[in-house]
Amino acid sequence: TTARLTCTLSSGYNVGGYHIYWYQQKQGTSPWYLLRFYSDSNKHQGPGVPSHFSRSKDASANAGLLLISGPQPEDEADYYCAIWHASYSTSFTLRKTNKPTNKQATQKPTTMPTFCLVVKV
Repeated sequence: TTARLTCTLSSGYNVGGYHIYWYQQKQGTSPWYLLRFYSDSNKHQGPGVPSHFSRSKDASANAGLLLISGPQPEDEADYYCAIWHASYSTSFTLRKTNKPTNKQATQKPTTMPTFCLVVKV
């Protein structure tokens, strides 16, 4: 099974032009950088990030995706996405997603809503 977290951009913003960043925050800890995705040739996985975390984009849904293949109990956390465009400010805003649960790990692939905010400076 695969948990699928989505980072949906507002209308008027095309996901194809943005870098999507993903962070994980376990209870009582600071957010931890997982990965960044712009395209198949422009991506980065953070150090120590398990290989069952991957990323993609869904152009038809105008969203960035975080995929957790075979979610483990230790993957239970708060997840945040952020988007960045080189033409805008160097800062970005993290937005919280729903966290996968053990129950979801035993079900069919799940889409979890996420909301991202783009601020034009």
